[in-house]
Amino acid sequence: MGRLGFFVILVVMSCNLCLAMSTSGTASFARIPPAPTLQDSLEWADYYYNIHRYKKALSIYRKNVDASLEEQTHVLKRIALSEAALGHPKQSISTLNDYLQVEFNPNFLLNEGFDPIRKTEEFKDISEMVIPKITSWSLLYLFVALIGFYVVILICLNRRIHRSPRFLIATFIFLHSFFILHIAINSSNYYFQYPHTYLMTTWASFLYGPLLYFYFKSTIQKYRFKSRDLIHLIPTAILVGYLSYKVYSFPCETKIQWMLSRVQHGLNPQDSNKLILLVVLKIISLTVYGYFIGKVYGRGKREKLVQAKNQIWQKNVYHIHILYVITYTAYGILITNEYSSGFLFDISVASMALMVLYVGYSANIQPDVFSGAYDYTNRLFPKYEKSGLTPSLSLELKESLLYLFTHEKIYKENNINLDMVAQKLNTTRHNTSQVINEHFNVSFHEFVNTYRIKEAKQLLLEDKSRRLNIINVAYEVGYNNKVTFNKAFKKDTQLTPSQYQKSILRY
Repeated sequence: MGRLGFFVILVVMSCNLCLAMSTSGTASFARIPPAPTLQDSLEWADYYYNIHRYKKALSIYRKNVDASLEEQTHVLKRIALSEAALGHPKQSISTLNDYLQVEFNPNFLLNEGFDPIRKTEEFKDISEMVIPKITSWSLLYLFVALIGFYVVILICLNRRIHRSPRFLIATFIFLHSFFILHIAINSSNYYFQYPHTYLMTTWASFLYGPLLYFYFKSTIQKYRFKSRDLIHLIPTAILVGYLSYKVYSFPCETKIQWMLSRVQHGLNPQDSNKLILLVVLKIISLTVYGYFIGKVYGRGKREKLVQAKNQIWQKNVYHIHILYVITYTAYGILITNEYSSGFLFDISVASMALMVLYVGYSANIQPDVFSGAYDYTNRLFPKYEKSGLTPSLSLELKESLLYLFTHEKIYKENNINLDMVAQKLNTTRHNTSQVINEHFNVSFHEFVNTYRIKEAKQLLLEDKSRRLNIINVAYEVGYNNKVTFNKAFKKDTQLTPSQYQKSILRY
């Protein structure tokens, strides 16, 4: 063969080795499909995608979009990413919506392949609708809802409240709290994780008015229910039946598809496709019952069916409800005319939250309010309701108490406490507290601070030459330290002692 033949063989072997190394290196970057593979197969599409030939990859992916379910999710994801890489946000989002309906995985939106379109309005819109997020508003709504449920438990367990008013106001607050909980879920985008929350509070749209109306009737007019009153539940029964058949009976997957379909059209995913009709009917219901509630409340006020001071509770509840009716009506008018209404909707939710918080406050301060037997004599201190302290003894103790503080100035003693004062009055600690609470409408510590701050202001007023130090004034009127004195002084005058002293000198 000779040297020439050996050289030829060596060159051929070297070329084959280089070719093999070149093929191996290319495979590490993007796997080339074997020769028999069809040019329109997913393997070729993935190959073009990996080497960033997105247009070529797209043409093949679109031909395979009707593949099996497992391959379809892969194809839709790659189409969305390819369109994003080419800077086509609308096409990418459209395919992304199709993918989410096949396989709901919002974390896919965090893929770095969407970076080219991440700042576009289209991508921001779908991200804000789909990706779960905890916001300060969602936490606040959740907090109010939990307070509402707690208030419902308080009312239900309180046997001092008459049965009918207890049931009505408890159900009324439960529906408010349930609605606010729904808003908390919606504002944090967790409706896709819990798809059965779709329209979960809509069934009660026509219950708010009847519940409050009959609550007012039962507390003001001592009204007893009749079988004919069930007619007020007919709209709710119809709505529950309709929603059960059209919405509630469907599986999670179907509800996710409904919500995603609304997102794809730029709508709120949690709204019904018959939103306008529901809003209009709810406004009619709230307005009609608001009118009837006003008549019942007005009659009770005119005819003095309840005590004059008892009307404070009813007036506040009625006004908060009217605020909700007005804001919700304004919201409904806007959306029926296809205007954005986020602010007014938030205001209407805030009015519902205000109702929950106000009723919760009342449930803790004076639970008897819910029965309509609201005695304001001890409105802040219901614990004295069954006290054995007679009116004459109460007045006598009041005069003795005033003498101790006005003439003997026992408030200057820095160790003064309720037991000490009770001993000087020759009565019990309980009676002393009741006398202060009933006649002066303050707590014991507030009563002592009133006299101490009054004395301190007089001392500062008389000290024109500013010889007194602030700490000396504090000790003189009975305080142990300057911090407590400053805090009490500022609470009374809105000024610190030093600022008060300066203001005296200016005049």
